[in-house]
Amino acid sequence: MRAAVEYFAERGVGDHSLRAIAEELGTSHRMLIYHFGSREGLLVAVREAVEAGQRDALAALAADADADPRAVARQFWSTVSAAARRYGPLFFELSAHAMQGRPHASGLSETAVEPWIELLTGICERAGVPPERARVQARLGLGVARGLLHDALVTGDAAGADEAMDLFVDLVLPPKGCA
Repeated sequence: MRAAVEYFAERGVGDHSLRAIAEELGTSHRMLIYHFGSREGLLVAVREAVEAGQRDALAALAADADADPRAVARQFWSTVSAAARRYGPLFFELSAHAMQGRPHASGLSETAVEPWIELLTGICERAGVPPERARVQARLGLGVARGLLHDALVTGDAAGADEAMDLFVDLVLPPKGCA
């Protein structure tokens, strides 16, 4: 799976045949069909692996109940923005495919939004955001983060995106002990 993720991160989704992908991965197209069913199945697995890896990274950072949510947000931003230099174009390409209704991206709405909002809602609540507002704030945070990642990838201005995220964290999360 790691090799497949790296393959698509390097080349994009494009129109690569399953045979060409298999050759690059050092396996046969029959093995890929056995494990994933089709090229589209492989793309679904790649998308899910990238998303799950990032969510797991955030969950690990947020696991400490005593952790300052602002520090967690900043550390996660640092982690995800560094990873986005490599995997961001693939994520946004697959997001565009989901918007176009392509079959291999059809489940993106279930894995790219709701699990993130659930995780971020818990972090917001721990930070002192009222429960009735936490889910909306979580969605806002996800949208801001994705927008800033897109901005940094398109413009190359990672420092500007970092500065904007820093301000956003200050605006929406109270300092530890001030909730």
